[in-house]
Parts: sequence; C-alpha cells; structure tokens
Amino acid sequence: MQLKQMNTYLFFNGQCEAAFKFYEKVLGGKILAMMTAEGSPAESQVSPEMRKKIMHARMSVGDKVLMASDAPPDRYNAPKGFFINLGFEKPAEAEGIFKTLAEGGTVQMPMAETFWAHRFGMVVDRFGTPWMVNCEKAAT
Repeated sequence: MQLKQMNTYLFFNGQCEAAFKFYEKVLGGKILAMMTAEGSPAESQVSPEMRKKIMHARMSVGDKVLMASDAPPDRYNAPKGFFINLGFEKPAEAEGIFKTLAEGGTVQMPMAETFWAHRFGMVVDRFGTPWMVNCEKAAT
C-alpha cells in the first residue's frame, strides 16, 4: 500500500468561511478552494439555508493541507477526541500563535514550559477547533 496523503478535515457549524479566512491569516496559509453549493450541480440537493455555506474548502500551509466544510445544522457535532498540533522551533512563535488562537476561544492548558517543550499549550478557538501549540525541546 502506498498512501498518497493524509489530511485533517474539519466540520463547522456555519462558520467555515470565517474560520478559514482566520486560519489563512494566522497560519500564513493560502486558501486554494472555497466552494458553496449555490450555482453548483449540487444546489438542488441542498436546503436553501445551506446553499451559501461552504461545501468544501481547502487550504495549504507550507506543504500541509487543511480541508473543511459546513455541516448541516442537524448533523453538526462539536469536535472532540482530537487536537490539531502545531509545532514551532521558536518559543516566541508558539506563544504568538497560541495567543491569537485563544482570542475568543477557551484555553484548555495555558502556554507554559513542560518537561518536553519550551512552550506548550492547548486551546479551543472561537470556531470550536481544538489546537495544541508546541515548541519542543531538543531530544537528549
């Protein structure tokens, strides 16, 4: 078996477009696709209130890819059981990203030094996405 790629795919409760524009800015990414059902072949299969919502978004951050869409309201579940881990080489970079992601969100574990990291913190951002921000120490 030769796996071509493995990407994170997020579901939002109607906030996909705003979240992706925020992540593009914060993470220095580039939105490659942001499609709604409106005007697409799928438009007639989608409820009127979902036609302007995002049915697929794709963003690159360096050589990584993040994808997402808006879930229909009756199918949305808040994310749980995972975090997206962001790794940085410089503590100041980790602290800056953590602070920005925490604005309007909920800090799960404040940014601090740990036995494995110069800085580590956990936050759920204002869009409901769980993040771990990590600046690991060199292995000894």
